[in-house]
Amino acid sequence: MPIEYVTSLDDPRLDAFARLTDTQLRSRIEPERAQLIAESGKVIERALEGGLTPVSLLMEEKWLEPLAPVLAQVEAAAPDAPVFVAPRDELTRLTGFELTRGALACFKRPALPTVAEAVAGARLVAVLENITNHTNVGAIFRSAAALGVDAVLVSPACYDPFYRRAVRVSMGTVFQIPWTRIGDDVHDWAHEGVPLLRELGFTTAAMALSDDSITLDELAALTGRPSRVAAPDAPAQPQPVALVFGTEGDGLAASTISRCDHTVRIPMDHGVDSLNVAAASAVAFYALR
Repeated sequence: MPIEYVTSLDDPRLDAFARLTDTQLRSRIEPERAQLIAESGKVIERALEGGLTPVSLLMEEKWLEPLAPVLAQVEAAAPDAPVFVAPRDELTRLTGFELTRGALACFKRPALPTVAEAVAGARLVAVLENITNHTNVGAIFRSAAALGVDAVLVSPACYDPFYRRAVRVSMGTVFQIPWTRIGDDVHDWAHEGVPLLRELGFTTAAMALSDDSITLDELAALTGRPSRVAAPDAPAQPQPVALVFGTEGDGLAASTISRCDHTVRIPMDHGVDSLNVAAASAVAFYALR
């Protein structure tokens, strides 16, 4: 593994770290040269475990020894991937703070699977409609990984789970959970997406406040999961469920809600009408795990 010392971020070999935006990394020469950035040893490890191919790393010299096990994994995956070592002041100029997480790594962006491939064998899936906040996207993936969600599907207008901030907030779990895009229509992904989920065997549940919504306990009982609510006609084996979450503020589109099998709410107290979508997803994942 070549270790190369650089004195300035102006080095063109550091473009992926210092000058290219996430959009440029994704689509500048898509798809065969599309890339993404991972931050910290733990996130880099999860990317490697997820089968991603490293292109290069950037770090301060003091991290070479502490991150030696990670560098060994990188070398095993891509022996020619260089490790660029830059001075602290240059890295601070890049990140705005000391690079306390140890390292940045550039990876080749993997091709996304089909919906059928992503959800193969899944019992619980999250669908994200038009969530336009990278922090929420990353937080949902972290909860999904921790609470037994098998796959995540995102609408065409949903923010990119491989965006740098989403990857960081997720702590690299975006590399552990299968995910892909669902639907082709930016304005109405559900027109094709919900029937596809039903064809693949999923009961679809829209997380939304409405007069005819049921509780998570009731959904758990209806789909054969342990619940405090009795359901005499519950299936013997749990049915696969796709939970659909909408963006902050507007929530799910009315057309999406109407197409789903159920509308589900989280009961609230003290006059609170809703939770942040990342918090709501964690509650729902736990209830249906």
